[in-house]
Amino acid sequence: MQSIFTDVGKLSLQDPAHSALIPSSAGTTASPGTSFAWLSYHGDAHFALASPAGGITVVTLPPPDSQGNVSVLELKRSSVMQRLSGWMPTAIRGEHSPADLVLSLAVRELEEDSFIFALCQDHRLRMWSLREHGCLLEADMLEYMPASKGVKRLPGHGHRLRLAFSSTTGLCVCVYLAVPQRGQFTVLQLVATDNNRYSLEHISTLFSTQQETLVDFTLTSSDIWALWLDESNATVVKYISFEHNTAAQWNQVFVQPPPEEEIHIGVDLDPRVRPVQTSNQCLMDPEAGRDVLQLVQCLRLISDAVSAEMAYEMEKALEYLQAPERAAELVLENLLCNDSDNVIVDVQNKLQDVRNPTAAMMVLLREMDLETDSEVSADGLVAPGQSLNVRIGLSQLYSGSAAVSVVSQAVCHVAMTRALFCRDLLILQKLYLRFGDNVFLGGGAQLLQLQQDLIPRTSQLLSSYHLLKHVSQSLASSVPISTIDANLQHLTVLELSDTPTMTSGRSALNPQTVVELFYQTAARRLIVSQLFSNQQGGALFDPCMFQIQWKTNRCSEYSFIDEKLCNRCPRVVPLQEYVRLIGPWCQVNIASCRFMLAQCYLANGEGQKALRCFQEAATEVEKEEFLMRLTGGEDEDAAVAPATPRLQYYNKVLRLLEDVGLPELVIQLATLAITEAVGDVSSQAALWTRIFKHHLDLGHNSEAYDALTQNPDGSMQLDCLRQLVVVLCERSQLQDLVNFPYVNLHDEVVSIIESRARGLDLLTHNYYELLYAFHIARHNYPGTVMFEFGMRLGREVRTRLGLQKQVNCYLAALNCLRLIRPEYAWIVQPVSGATYERPGASPKRNSDGEFPAEPVKRQVDILEVRDLEKEYILSRSRLTLAQHHPPSAAIAGTLMRTHVYLYPCGDISLT
Repeated sequence: MQSIFTDVGKLSLQDPAHSALIPSSAGTTASPGTSFAWLSYHGDAHFALASPAGGITVVTLPPPDSQGNVSVLELKRSSVMQRLSGWMPTAIRGEHSPADLVLSLAVRELEEDSFIFALCQDHRLRMWSLREHGCLLEADMLEYMPASKGVKRLPGHGHRLRLAFSSTTGLCVCVYLAVPQRGQFTVLQLVATDNNRYSLEHISTLFSTQQETLVDFTLTSSDIWALWLDESNATVVKYISFEHNTAAQWNQVFVQPPPEEEIHIGVDLDPRVRPVQTSNQCLMDPEAGRDVLQLVQCLRLISDAVSAEMAYEMEKALEYLQAPERAAELVLENLLCNDSDNVIVDVQNKLQDVRNPTAAMMVLLREMDLETDSEVSADGLVAPGQSLNVRIGLSQLYSGSAAVSVVSQAVCHVAMTRALFCRDLLILQKLYLRFGDNVFLGGGAQLLQLQQDLIPRTSQLLSSYHLLKHVSQSLASSVPISTIDANLQHLTVLELSDTPTMTSGRSALNPQTVVELFYQTAARRLIVSQLFSNQQGGALFDPCMFQIQWKTNRCSEYSFIDEKLCNRCPRVVPLQEYVRLIGPWCQVNIASCRFMLAQCYLANGEGQKALRCFQEAATEVEKEEFLMRLTGGEDEDAAVAPATPRLQYYNKVLRLLEDVGLPELVIQLATLAITEAVGDVSSQAALWTRIFKHHLDLGHNSEAYDALTQNPDGSMQLDCLRQLVVVLCERSQLQDLVNFPYVNLHDEVVSIIESRARGLDLLTHNYYELLYAFHIARHNYPGTVMFEFGMRLGREVRTRLGLQKQVNCYLAALNCLRLIRPEYAWIVQPVSGATYERPGASPKRNSDGEFPAEPVKRQVDILEVRDLEKEYILSRSRLTLAQHHPPSAAIAGTLMRTHVYLYPCGDISLT
């Protein structure tokens, strides 16, 4: 938080816009007893000062960006009497009484007006209006004090006033009357009436304790919080509710104890003694120290000799993922060709004085490689046995925005320095190889160690520090809220989100770097943990900050990639660049990097690239910690053998792709996952069902049917078949539905279509006609289907259109019977109101909860061709009648006899 005095030095306090002379009363030199300052809605600065002679002086300064003048207003008690005696001369009204002395002030802005509450020495509360320059309310506080006799003559030197405003209770005023041995708090509510009048409504009266002395108090919407001094002069904090506390008991608050007056420093914390570090071995071995010193001097010469152009070429080579060894050779060639100052000769002379160059280089490389230091523990912030002061202090250590900026800039500076050091060391090693035995006293063995061990280590360290420098300089661009919400939704699917997304307080004009973002989200917690566990102080970033980032850069821990940069604050571009830079030299957690790179591709809409990365990451699911944690959240049925980790990984990714909305990729990955589910029938069934669903949604009817037939689970296969029939009917793709072969599924298809035909409206859906076409396509003759359709039309659709369809149905049923041999030309008459019972369905209960009795078996009716001919003739006659006499179409009855319709026929002369 910025201090209010930050810009004081930039302003001139003599400027009239920044200062004002406080007027004083005649004969009075005392300073104001109390004051109050506030800003109005328009930006004006108001200062209310209690005049020693009574009354209130209000000084108003204009906003800083305006050219207004300073105004001074005096609020006196005489302004109240002016309404009644405005004509009376001032001499007759007399002077102010000392009782007007204001002891406490409070201000509240309401309805574009500032109300100044003043508690005076005469125990009266007055409310002044700054806009009207007058007193709107005056109340005697002794009226709310029981047994106030004799108190009125006592001056109220310790009276205090506080305000609190809430949307539910409005403006509340709390007055503390400092009466000896019986101080009390009076809580009042300001009530507005008509004609700009106000009154006070009493809420509660609470008494203070006699053992403590009030220091200060504050008022909230429901409680009074007070700071007291007890008899031993110790501070005590108590609070009390002024609304619901019937017992009027003060509740004590346990506060943090004050720091100890004396701090005992242990022997192990003596600043004159420090632990020995790895670099101190040079002090123990003088020869090694001399060798290291000679190498460092050579590195200084090389650093001064490298031109800005060659340094840029080296930087560009690292940025474009070229081999650092090759770039170092080019720089060395340039140094040899342009050695006008004989720098290489000086370096060669110094190298001849190094007795064991490989050992000296190993010392330098060990100092550069922070992975050799202590492990970073992330179990908790502090040990539970530490004191409250230590835990509170560590929880706030380096948590401010300024500290974050300092730590991040220090990381950037040290990373740049070490990157240059590794660059110069790599050039020096290449120079050693060029000189060969001329400078190596150990001969070929040391040259071989240099070429096979030291140069690759230096090259990798250079790439690591280049990456640290890159992330400490790269800005973390702002992420839209929609992107954050989508990312959190994806993480919920993956079951990875453990903390809410951090929203930075930085503005677009001052954005954060990636390192600052990393530090705020997770690094500070780990650093504090390590500092505490090691019982050491020192700089926060050396070595703790580098140890944490070093482990993430060397991919020995995956926290930076998977949760800190992507999950909690999804910055796609920095994450892609991070993975790109570590790709050539990092050989640990490669699959985890591919997984997060796939998430970046998904965020950018590059689905095929994301799928390829997901497939590449699947090969290491059982080896890398992050991917094992990713697959560890799968819920498995206890009765079913758990799926393999790779299959669990595929299921997580499939849900992620479905959540993103990429059905084509879901189909491709699910097809690949089936090869991992060999012997797991339930997983295969779930994968084939998923493939079927997405093929069907995409309109791939043939592929959906193929996936349906491959499903090994019978119940899932039947569900998919039912969905296929319904969806194709809704899309009017009946040709595909009829032409599918339905191997071993013919009866199930017929049963599904029959159930749909019998359960839905006849005019809205055409399932009977679909069933008829389905049978005809397989060279069957479904006379029963069309006859049942005609029966239902006569019973349910009593219109001319229904009669027309009924005639066609009976005609189709007749054709079916006439096309087969006479001995088979018969059908069973469908039962009226027949319902479809799905095979395997649970039995239904009645309203009493009992199973219904078994239906009584009845003798079935056999209908032959002549019976259908009668029904056909009858329905055709009814259609003819309806064409001449439309009301007759509503006559009910499917098997209506001739005498039923002879009467209307006679009326229109058709008999």
